[in-house]
Amino acid sequence: MKAVIINQYGGPEELQMTTIDRPQIADDEVLVAVKATSINPIDWKARQGLLKGMFDWQMPVVLGWDVAGTIVAVGAAVTQFKVGDDVFARPDIYEDGLRGTYAEYAAVKEDKLALKPAELTFQQAAALPLAGLTAYQVVHDQLKLQAGEKILIQAGEKILIQAGAGGVGLNAIQIAKYLGAEVATTASANHHDLLKRIGADHIIDYHTTAIQDVLKDYDAVFDTIDAIDDGLAILKPNGRLVTIDGQPTEAQKSVGPAVSSWWLQPNGRELAILGQLAVEGHLQVIIDQVFPFSTEGLQAAHRYSENSHSAGKLVINVGTEA
Repeated sequence: MKAVIINQYGGPEELQMTTIDRPQIADDEVLVAVKATSINPIDWKARQGLLKGMFDWQMPVVLGWDVAGTIVAVGAAVTQFKVGDDVFARPDIYEDGLRGTYAEYAAVKEDKLALKPAELTFQQAAALPLAGLTAYQVVHDQLKLQAGEKILIQAGEKILIQAGAGGVGLNAIQIAKYLGAEVATTASANHHDLLKRIGADHIIDYHTTAIQDVLKDYDAVFDTIDAIDDGLAILKPNGRLVTIDGQPTEAQKSVGPAVSSWWLQPNGRELAILGQLAVEGHLQVIIDQVFPFSTEGLQAAHRYSENSHSAGKLVINVGTEA
């Protein structure tokens, strides 16, 4: 099959199209003919070698951890899906480094899969898993009060979502609004109209205004940019901050509000919930650009993601026939 690989860590020029074997599926996996995948910051961070401490891959490596496509084979233990099903997923990150989604075929464990709603295109479905699940798990599950099991983000409570125009931020704003929260976010001025359209109540141009100057007594902060101190400065004493881009220090953990970090847990059941929210109109899947499945297309997508502030997801149109 065709796949875009890296043979060493480095810049976007390391991404090259080649031919490798299709992945062999285990009993609990399916093989998906990939119609679309998408770009996430973890992709180019991995390409740069910044994840070597977590994943000790041998080269070559296939990057990519979003997929939408059609099942072409199922393992012996798979019971909930069949050949011909259109699905989407955030697959596991495999230790061999060869099972990313910059490829014509991808192996996905059954419990990571969700049926693709007919109302969503393959490109829309591919844009949703990693960013959508990260947003859902933090806003819906992780931002809880320090004591008890009460969900913090509910009607009338206030949340700051940093970097609202990014893939995670766009989903987080909409999920928080669906739950009834009052939402503030940060973004460049050219993204303010989009963020208003999806429901953000307060939009702060981080180029000109510090959040501490305009926000206070917030119930929760979703930190996506490693600005933990800034978030803590606006929280209530019993508020909570969750970061996906930093590691809280002991000093930050001791100031009063609860502080923690989060790493996405792939989950097919939760992905199905996100798909339904999109179908019902509660969650718009916002795509900035679509790139071709080629050496040049992946290199351009990585450069765009790494060097600019896109508004929405960057999708790769793979288009493999099932």
